[in-house]
Amino acid sequence: MSGDFLAEEKWQKMGTENSFQSRATRYFDGLRRKVTGELDGDDLLKVLWLSATLFFVVGGYWLLRSLKDPIISVIDGVEYIPSAKIASLFVVFALVIVYNKLLDIFPKHHLFYMMGVGYGVLFAIMGLMLMHPTIGLANTKSDPYRLLGWISYITIESFGSMVVQSYWALVNASVDVNFAKKNFGLVVAGAQIGSILGPSLATQADTIGIPLLYLTGAGIMFLMVAAMKAYIDRFGVPEEKKVAKDPKKAGKEEGIMEGFYLFWEHDYVKGIFVVSSIYMVQVTIVDYMMKVLAKDRYESLYPDDPQAAIRNFASFMGFFGQTTNLISFLFSLFGTGMIIHRYGLQVTLISFPALLLLCAIVVYISPTIWVVFAVMMVMKGMSYALNNPTKEILYQQTSTSIKFKCKSWIDTFGQRSAKAAGSAFLIWVSYYMGKEFEELSAAGIKVGENVVHNAIPSEVEMGAQQNDDDDTSCGLTEEGQDASETLSPSESSGKPSLSSKLPADDV
Repeated sequence: MSGDFLAEEKWQKMGTENSFQSRATRYFDGLRRKVTGELDGDDLLKVLWLSATLFFVVGGYWLLRSLKDPIISVIDGVEYIPSAKIASLFVVFALVIVYNKLLDIFPKHHLFYMMGVGYGVLFAIMGLMLMHPTIGLANTKSDPYRLLGWISYITIESFGSMVVQSYWALVNASVDVNFAKKNFGLVVAGAQIGSILGPSLATQADTIGIPLLYLTGAGIMFLMVAAMKAYIDRFGVPEEKKVAKDPKKAGKEEGIMEGFYLFWEHDYVKGIFVVSSIYMVQVTIVDYMMKVLAKDRYESLYPDDPQAAIRNFASFMGFFGQTTNLISFLFSLFGTGMIIHRYGLQVTLISFPALLLLCAIVVYISPTIWVVFAVMMVMKGMSYALNNPTKEILYQQTSTSIKFKCKSWIDTFGQRSAKAAGSAFLIWVSYYMGKEFEELSAAGIKVGENVVHNAIPSEVEMGAQQNDDDDTSCGLTEEGQDASETLSPSESSGKPSLSSKLPADDV
């Protein structure tokens, strides 16, 4: 009996090692459930595959995004970045029209493949051109008429709009709202690994070289297409629900402008546009401020080596991408789903513009390079981790036409318009300040000098002039003179002159 009892005690032995292992197992299992919920089977596989595809989309974009500003700054000049953003608006506008027309001709996933391959070829060609001794980066003489910088910038900007929105349109059409609320944060979190690695590569621009990094970005485009094709082959093509249309509106609402008509007709869709786009005005202004401060910093650090200044500027942008996406990754993994689940979609949507207001106040108080860097890091990181997943969830309550055709207008033309508005503001301010500078220079005026005490020096000078002048009448009119001709400005205005205040001996 006692032997059985001892045997039983041995079976229940709680050693230190086993106790630690069991606690660690329970802890990590609980952590996994907090992060992934009850994911298993097809849902888990779908999240992993969507994250892998977005890994290439966002990773390739962030690698190239970290290079586009240094490239145009060297080839054309940093002052042309706002103009390039406005030019990208018109290019994207044309691409959206073509995209909406092709949606009626080709399957939607085929369009994604076509865009991926097309951008891959373009980036490969431009990567090779950047190696050219006169067309490329070896020529450090900035000239706005050098087209490569403009084409590179606009192509990368359009990729960030066209391909990303096409990816999310396919995803929204293939999942339901419950999957979206539970897992979109996880999809973004997985993708942020790519968006960290992309800028991490950019920080090695000094070692690898910008053209080779550009060619790496071109190769990632083809991996992105392969990942999406594998997802479609595994889970199938999203089913399109046919919605009965009013015969009176059918002719007007079909074709390349259908997305625009849908946007104009539905207030809910206008709300999605505001959530998706308006904040980009503020982001564009602060982003440009950071780039100007960074370029000036590295040009002052390397005044005799413009190539070193270029490489360090690219490394700075890569470091910015690293830190931004690290914040986004951690928040997407642990914060996005929890906030949506605990506080609801409405509070989650409000929290992002509230954060932008706080960031604007901080920049106003201290507009230094590292403060602006930190603010941009928070703004960009939260836009990816908080604002993007929530605004994509809003599309779950829309039709397939809105998910594809209307979304293409909002995510491309809408966001480009917001960026262009920020750039237009910067151009206006630059024009105004340049004009003011020329006027002040011509007049010999320095702002801040002789403003408060301007009246006193002028009276002293006038009194001294009266004392030194042989013909002074000490304030008395001479024959043939009008009284106003001999009065000082203070006397003519009714104020006592300086001479009236001086002792008689001094006068």
